[in-house]
Amino acid sequence: MKLSLCIIAKNEESTLAKCIRSATSIVDEVVVLDTGSIDKTVRIAEELGAKVYRYEWNNDFSAARNEALRYVTGDWVLVLDADERLTPKIKSHIQQTISMQEYIMVNLLRHEIGAAQSPYSMVSRLFRKHPDIKFSRPYHAIIDDSVIEILQKEPDWQIGHLSEVAILHEGYTLSAIKQENKATKAQAAMEGFIVHHPNDPYVCSKLGGLYIENGKLEEGIELLQRGIASKQANIDLMYELHYHLGIGYTRVGDIRKAVSHYQAAIKQVVIPILKLGAYNNLGSLLKSLGDLQSAKSAYEMTTRIDPNFAIGHYNLGMTLKAMGKFTEAISSYQRAVQLDPKYASAYQNLGVVWLKVGNQKASLAAFNKAISLHEQDNPIEAARLRQGLQEMGLI
Repeated sequence: MKLSLCIIAKNEESTLAKCIRSATSIVDEVVVLDTGSIDKTVRIAEELGAKVYRYEWNNDFSAARNEALRYVTGDWVLVLDADERLTPKIKSHIQQTISMQEYIMVNLLRHEIGAAQSPYSMVSRLFRKHPDIKFSRPYHAIIDDSVIEILQKEPDWQIGHLSEVAILHEGYTLSAIKQENKATKAQAAMEGFIVHHPNDPYVCSKLGGLYIENGKLEEGIELLQRGIASKQANIDLMYELHYHLGIGYTRVGDIRKAVSHYQAAIKQVVIPILKLGAYNNLGSLLKSLGDLQSAKSAYEMTTRIDPNFAIGHYNLGMTLKAMGKFTEAISSYQRAVQLDPKYASAYQNLGVVWLKVGNQKASLAAFNKAISLHEQDNPIEAARLRQGLQEMGLI
């Protein structure tokens, strides 16, 4: 089976090479559709052997992606953005999966590096070169609508899922979002779409979540509720709608409703790693309500789902500290800083619990590490912590 890598790009000289190189060992061709670059994007793509085509950008991602598909010659298509890259471990799984006859599309697990909320998402980026597969929606373009139509006519096809992390996405780091003004572009495109598709659950979820993030809480909650009420959302979307409502109700101060929506999200039958954000946020709310045992259970679930989730270990440590279980809290904080050596708050709280169990030497070492890390990003906190240690006579 011939596999084609398909990318649309504009001014991506800083990330494109890494993206292409991450997949070159398993793809047979690389197609890059350039939408108006004025930097070295086109030259980089050509130097790496890509077939480059030009397209005038019209503020519609689905139109651009469909244009790119016109030039693909492979039996299967892998779609990546320039700020994404394949993980080394997933390549053999992809090769094995596309050799199977039953699949028309395979969903891939994407790690959202730097995402403040959901660190993982499932994306439909690997699919057969089928004449009826096309992207829809101007932003967050997806092929799912066309695949559903195909399955209604050709029911023998199946949709597959790879549960290993396949894609690393750096586009949601704070610096990337600010640089590209992504939120503004997304909002404009989706607002234009929803005028004509007011009950579309996918855009209700995406735009509603964006409104919540931007502080338009009433509008966001209304859209998310509308998406649920449409009764057209699949399981993945139902999880997302409830999850965003959990965030929305938290921000308006209705903690009970927020808890109920996180619990509803967790009940959805999606792969466990997608529930990481819901369990983590639920733990925070339960802790704020004083239900430390339930909060502990929620945070323990995050560390079972993803043992490398440093935030989960940190939050578990905070809960154990509040419960007076200092030895267990120390273990959780130590795991957090082992996973993230720059986790200043974890070092700081590790210092607190070491002090509570009487190990002043270990406490001071942890506090000094926290001060060193805070000085890089939060000098005010570094000064406050240093002053506190001086007042206690520790330094």
